[in-house]
Amino acid sequence: MGMSLGASAGGGGRRRRRRRKHGAIADINMTPFIDVMLVLLIIFMVAAPLLTAGVPLDLPQTSAKPINVDQKPLTVSINAEGRVYLNEDEVQPSDVVSRLQARAQEGMEQRIYVRGAKNVNYGRVAEIMSLITAAGFKKVALITEPDQQS
Repeated sequence: MGMSLGASAGGGGRRRRRRRKHGAIADINMTPFIDVMLVLLIIFMVAAPLLTAGVPLDLPQTSAKPINVDQKPLTVSINAEGRVYLNEDEVQPSDVVSRLQARAQEGMEQRIYVRGAKNVNYGRVAEIMSLITAAGFKKVALITEPDQQS
C-alpha cells in the first residue's frame, strides 16, 4: 500500500486558487456620489434666489428680518459716490423712472428695492425713493445688511 505522490499532495505542487465571486472592486461607488451631488443641487437651488446680485455696496446693518423673494426684484442702487444703478446698469437719476417702467413686469405693483451705501447722504436716497413713488410704484423697500451682533 503505497502512498501516491501526485500534484495534489503536500506542499510541493501547484495549487489552484479559487477566485471569489465578489472580490474587492476598484471602481467608484456611484450611489453616495450621486446622493452628494443631489444634496448640493438642492442647496444651490434654494440659495441662488437669495443672492442679490448688483453693485457692490457697504450696506448699513439692521436687526430687521430677511424678506422673501418670489421673483428677481428690480433694484435701484446708490453707491458711495452717489451714482445710481438699475440692477447692474448705471443710469442718470432723471432716467430712473422711465427705465423702471420699461423693466417692470407687473406694472406699478412690482416691488422695487432701493440699496444705498451706508455713507451715502440720506437726502440722495430719499430723492431717488421719491422719484420712484412719484412715478406710481407702490411697493418700494430699503435693503440693509443683517446685524452681525445677533
